Amino acid sequence: MRNSIIIGSGSYAPDRVIPNSYFNELLGEDIDTWLRENLTIRERRWCLLNQSTADLCVEAAKNALQNSNVGVKQLDLIIVATDTPEYISPSTASVVQYRLGAKNSGTFDINTACAGFVTALDTGSKFIQADESYNHILIIGAYAMSKYLDLTDKKTVTLFADGAGAVVLKSSNESSSGYLASLLYTDGQFHDWMGIYAGGTHLPISEKVLERKDYLLKFVKKIPKEINPITWTKIIKEVCNKVNILPEHIEHYFFTQININSIRETMDMLGVNPERAHTIMDRYAYTGSACIPMALDDAWKKGKLKEGDNVLFIGSGGGLAFACAIYRL
Repeated sequence: MRNSIIIGSGSYAPDRVIPNSYFNELLGEDIDTWLRENLTIRERRWCLLNQSTADLCVEAAKNALQNSNVGVKQLDLIIVATDTPEYISPSTASVVQYRLGAKNSGTFDINTACAGFVTALDTGSKFIQADESYNHILIIGAYAMSKYLDLTDKKTVTLFADGAGAVVLKSSNESSSGYLASLLYTDGQFHDWMGIYAGGTHLPISEKVLERKDYLLKFVKKIPKEINPITWTKIIKEVCNKVNILPEHIEHYFFTQININSIRETMDMLGVNPERAHTIMDRYAYTGSACIPMALDDAWKKGKLKEGDNVLFIGSGGGLAFACAIYRL
């Protein structure tokens, strides 16, 4: 039976480093202490003025292809997961395909907010399983949320950042590794609680929209902090049950990295050592769709991953959308 295996990863973050002290000056209070003590965040990266989401995608993609020993002309499909696209239309993936010179690949974007990368990973795996035409698929999670931040809003401007991460999927007939199981879940009642609500057909750009800053990221209502740990725990157990393994049999966990305490609480509820959850938010803050593949690439570079390890990805974001997948390396 054909299956999808992860053969390499890559990541990229802009050169512009924004330390916590920047917000001390911007907002006129001690932001640094709270961020370090409560979220472990010390700094983050923001795009340069002339950088956009496609730029981040291309750099992460190049790194992933190099680390996978795959040429661009071998790619059959490129999927970009982002909710900060290059344009409303056409897709960001089409821009990336052109810039890479991947002339043999199809393209499309996925937007399930910060659950996007895992959703794209699941989708790419199903393409490989279902159709022999797909043998190499590039999956990219990208985020350029600095373009949508209100510099006066302490709740968002201190947390969100930019970056991209990518993996290359390859078809394989070996049953000992690759995709094991996945689950997508959405609680749509929260769709209007957090997001970027202008620029689409519901609220086209107008002078009134610009005046109210509706084109920027907004937390309209406060999402209960217990939702992620409770939902993550439930979904992880369900996906593990699909392949008859326990959470303790997962060697590495890669979470949406919006709150370190939510990750620790989830690991505690699962009864698993929190050190198995690799995090990078201390250096990169919250990079949305990019944080999971960026953390994977960081762990790979540090030699933490080995053949035969079970790896679990779980993402969550506005919508509220959730996605979980287990792979064996």
